[in-house]
Amino acid sequence: MIGCGALGAWLYLLLGRGGFWRARERDDVGPDAPAPAAWPSVVAVVPARDEADVVARSIASLAAQDYPGAFRIILVDDGSTDGTAAAAADAAADRLEIIKGAPPPAGWTGKLWAQRQGIERVGRGPDGPDYLLLTDADIAHAPDNLRRLVARAEAGGLVLTSLMAKLAVETWAERLLIPAFVFFFDMLYPFARVNDPRRRVAAAAGGCMLARRDALEAAGGVEAIKGAIIDDCALAARMKRQGPVWLGLTDRARSLRPYGGFDDIARMVSRSAYAQLGYSPWLLTGTVLGMGLVHLSPPLLALFAQGPGRWAGIGAWLAMALAFQPMLRFYHRSPAWGFALPLIGALYAGFTVRSAAETWRGKGGMWKGRVQGLTRSHGPGPLHRFAVPLTQEGRREESETLSSPSGGSPGEAGEGGSRLAQASP
Repeated sequence: MIGCGALGAWLYLLLGRGGFWRARERDDVGPDAPAPAAWPSVVAVVPARDEADVVARSIASLAAQDYPGAFRIILVDDGSTDGTAAAAADAAADRLEIIKGAPPPAGWTGKLWAQRQGIERVGRGPDGPDYLLLTDADIAHAPDNLRRLVARAEAGGLVLTSLMAKLAVETWAERLLIPAFVFFFDMLYPFARVNDPRRRVAAAAGGCMLARRDALEAAGGVEAIKGAIIDDCALAARMKRQGPVWLGLTDRARSLRPYGGFDDIARMVSRSAYAQLGYSPWLLTGTVLGMGLVHLSPPLLALFAQGPGRWAGIGAWLAMALAFQPMLRFYHRSPAWGFALPLIGALYAGFTVRSAAETWRGKGGMWKGRVQGLTRSHGPGPLHRFAVPLTQEGRREESETLSSPSGGSPGEAGEGGSRLAQASP
């Protein structure tokens, strides 16, 4: 029965689920979008917190865009202590404006508060630009990236056009885990369904998002998702109510941030994994059991079972290895890595449990010295949402309850987590 269940699950994933595994939604597939009659104005808003090691390359790549229309860059320095602003200024003095950001007030994550300050500087209504490029300070853009993004958005009438930046795969841990990170994201939010205006599934990749400014304002702005940990998907859900969105893979936007070893990647995943489950212990339990059935049982049955159970395990193992091949090709990895997907799935299940444990210990959503998730106030009791800056020693300097213990109001981290149910078949 277990073998049949695992095989059935992988057959469904191969034959249904929007064909996510084929990784066909890419910005280099199909004919180029035609150039618009008039190029709209664009402002890039870049929040940055302690990014001195990468921000110069990121800002320089934005300054080098071959975009024919009006384009400028606003960097919001979110309390950096490492010379981020100076490094950015040296990279693009002519097109760049740097804002010293204020500390985030209660209810806001640091990144979204920094973005809001940049958007407010840009202006609203008729005085604002046509598009906002919301990008991160550790993303490098090919010179034609913005031009192609705008052309696609204009041709398709898109309110949000997003690219999943190519992530680093240099270390052994990165080669093992990073392609699967994108594979699992595509499985959860099938890009074909995201790009289908008839479907409710919505997602985006926060490293590179081109948003129509008027649609963003109609969606409530970033204020509407001010406490969201998974802010890109929460924003996409609101933007898709305003019009069509598009999400795809790319080689034109690349992450400059190496992820390093296993513990570094585990921290990256665990920052938002439990939020993805809506902070639900029941969904956590179901996810871990489901990962065990779908990923771990096939190789165990193939190696140790007898009769039909063994053949079902072999079939499921082959099916998952096949499903992983297009993403491995995209990341230029050997096809043999496909047979490691059971191990990879087990590691990601462990990262998810770690995410829950960190939340229960009051360290959920840790990012750049800030706790941005659910935590406990003092000792045992209900979970509350907190945005808590930490000292270098890791002690809380202050804490503010931001929402009810029930898991958050719409527009906060609970909305990002709720996309899990929305993405289900």
